Amino acid sequence: MPFWDSARFACIVLVVLGHAIQRLTYDSDIAYALYLVVYAFHMPAFAIISGYFSKSDAPSRRQMARILTDILVPYVIFEMLWWLTKTLTEGASGPNLTQPSWTLWFLLALGIFRLVLPYLALLRWPLAWTVAVSVGVGYLPNVDSTFSLSRTLGFLPFFALGWWLRERDVVERLRLLERRPWWTRAGGLAVFAVAGWAAWAGLAGWDEMDLRNWLFYDNDYAHMIGSGAAPWWAGAVRLAIMAVALVLCAAFFALVPLRERSWTRLGAYTMYVYLLHSFVLYPFRQSGVLRGLDPTWLWLPLVCLLSVAIAVLLATRPVRRVFRPLIEPRPRWLFADPSLASRTDRRNDPTGSRRPHEEPRS
Repeated sequence: MPFWDSARFACIVLVVLGHAIQRLTYDSDIAYALYLVVYAFHMPAFAIISGYFSKSDAPSRRQMARILTDILVPYVIFEMLWWLTKTLTEGASGPNLTQPSWTLWFLLALGIFRLVLPYLALLRWPLAWTVAVSVGVGYLPNVDSTFSLSRTLGFLPFFALGWWLRERDVVERLRLLERRPWWTRAGGLAVFAVAGWAAWAGLAGWDEMDLRNWLFYDNDYAHMIGSGAAPWWAGAVRLAIMAVALVLCAAFFALVPLRERSWTRLGAYTMYVYLLHSFVLYPFRQSGVLRGLDPTWLWLPLVCLLSVAIAVLLATRPVRRVFRPLIEPRPRWLFADPSLASRTDRRNDPTGSRRPHEEPRS
C-alpha cells in the first residue's frame, strides 16, 4: 500500500522544513506560526507510522540484531561524525554518546520503543499506561535529555497508538485505505486552516508560555515554566498538546494520497534524509544566512521549496549508494554469529518501511 510510504515521505519533508525555517522564526511571525504547526504533529505522526509497522511478539535473534545494526550502530557512527564536525567548526569537547546530537535522539527513541513494546503488549490498557508515563515523566526533573529519555517517554503514546491500530486491524476494518469521502480532505484542510489561524492569532501567548519547548517533550515541567517545582496543572497542558497532535495527525493522514505518486517510493528511504539533512542545513544555520531575510513572503516559500528539494535529493539512489555503509552498516565482526549481519538479508527501514525487494549493492 503506497499510502504509508507517501505519509513517511511527507513526514520527513516536514522534518527538514521545520529545521530549515527555525532560524527564520526569530525574525518572522509567519515563519514562527508555521513552525509551531509543523512541530505540533510531525514527530507524533512519524512515531505513529513507526509503531504501525512494529511487532509486539518476543523478538527473534535476528530482530534483536537489527536493533543493533539498524539503530544503535548508525547512532554511534553519526554521533562521531557530529563530534568531528563540531570539533572542526566550534572547537567542541570530547564526544558524549549519552547526549544525542540534534536529530539523533529519534534513533535512540526507536530502539527504546522496540525494546519496551513486547512488555507494553502484555498490559490490559497499554495506551492508557503510555499516556500516564508521558504525562507523569514531566514532573520528574531527573529525567532529561540523557539518552533522549525524556523525549522518548513523551512520544511513547504515539508509537503505542500506531502499534495498537495495526494490532486491532482498525485501518483494515474501517477500510480507511480503500476509500476516502470528499469531506475527509476538506476536513483535513479545515483543521490545518484553524491550526494556522490559532498559531498566528495567539502568537504572543504561545511565545510567552514558550510553546515551542513544550512541543519538544524534552524538558520537565518546572524547567519549561521556570519555577522551582512543577505545578499540578502542568500535566493537563501536555495532555492538551497531545490531543492537538492527534487531531492534526488525523488531518495529515486524511490529506495523504491513497494511490502511488511519483515521490511515493522515496518514502522507503526516510532514514537517509533524516540522518543526512542536518549536515546539509548545518552550514546555513550556523553562518547566519537564514537570519534577517526580507521580505518573508518571498524567502519563506523559497526555504520551503528548498526543504522539499533536499529531501528528494537525499532519498535518491546515488546518495543512498554513497552513504549506505554509514546508514545501513553490516558489522559482521560485531556478532558471535556473523550471519546476523548478513549482507544478503532483506533490509527494512527502522522507521517502519517494508521494501518490496532489495536493491543491488554497490
